[in-house]
Amino acid sequence: MVNKVTLQIHEVLDKTGKTVKKADKIQFLKQNDSFALRSVLQATYHPNIKLDLPEGDPPYTANAPHSAPSDLSRQARRFSYFAPPKSTQMNPVKKESMFIQLLEAIHPEDAKIVLQMKDKKPFKGISAAVVKEAFPNILP
Repeated sequence: MVNKVTLQIHEVLDKTGKTVKKADKIQFLKQNDSFALRSVLQATYHPNIKLDLPEGDPPYTANAPHSAPSDLSRQARRFSYFAPPKSTQMNPVKKESMFIQLLEAIHPEDAKIVLQMKDKKPFKGISAAVVKEAFPNILP
């Protein structure tokens, strides 16, 4: 049995974006399917999902890539705190503090992915059509 190497979310998005053929992009996304990947793609490309966070980058200190205490796969479940209805029940300062803690807990490249997701900036080389074909249930 061969152990599958699990890529970090930024690695999956980077490799997908650099892939030339649409079918290969879709296949690569499916091969690397995870809750975190789907969450990032859905929050980025779904027109009705808006994270309840201030615009721009918050003041956070990025981790060294080799010493991040967690990874985005473990932290993705916290995204629900930044979208309604949960986000509207939280103090804005507490919510932003939790967001900064999330960014500081993960690989610095994944933190950039989360910030890009928050601002709904599509990932280079990945269209909404590719996402919809790879994961039909996450986009309208």
